[in-house]
Amino acid sequence: MKILIIEDNRKLGQFVRKGLEEQAYAALLVESLAAAREAYHADEFDVVILDLSLPDGDGLEFLKELRTGDSAASVIILSARGNVEDRISGLNLGADDYLSKPFSFAELLARVRSLTRRHERNRKSVLDHGGVRMDLVTREVTCGGTKIELTQREYALLEYLLQNAGRVVTRTQISEAIWDCHFDMETNLIDVYIRKLRAKLKSDGDESSPIRTARGVGYSLG
Repeated sequence: MKILIIEDNRKLGQFVRKGLEEQAYAALLVESLAAAREAYHADEFDVVILDLSLPDGDGLEFLKELRTGDSAASVIILSARGNVEDRISGLNLGADDYLSKPFSFAELLARVRSLTRRHERNRKSVLDHGGVRMDLVTREVTCGGTKIELTQREYALLEYLLQNAGRVVTRTQISEAIWDCHFDMETNLIDVYIRKLRAKLKSDGDESSPIRTARGVGYSLG
């Protein structure tokens, strides 16, 4: 599940992003309308958390663009503008929810989960490839019929590989989807998590793993 956070208060934005990542969501933080447009054209997001007062314009402009285009993303407005008129305006323009600042992260997370459940009802709720099965609702993962336990980051990485099953994804694509877009590609963090996943996805009596390496390019699932 990918979430785009559009928030010009860097400290607040990083707080929200970190909290979502700890819940195994892939979150990207941008701080302007221009950066939001660039990110949205480069990737697909399931949920957008949108501030309204941005340095290069009003967040409602971006909301209008989403709703006049073909975007199916759910939008939560997160703004200091908390009066009734602003709420009505945002909801009438197509926002799915509106949360005023200051806010409780627990409440924001509950609203994100509510929207993702609604989103999951409209898409496949189970990802299944090469003997690896992930239930997006219960978050249960099995390999060869055996249940395996994953950390939040391992779960997010495996979900991304399953969503792109049969296709090679680059280390850059993985870092942008699972980690901060400014992730230092000189580190071996991705390789460490791939090794952990491989070890957990080996079936009993089978030393092979469904995760394949495309040398010099990236990884693929089966």
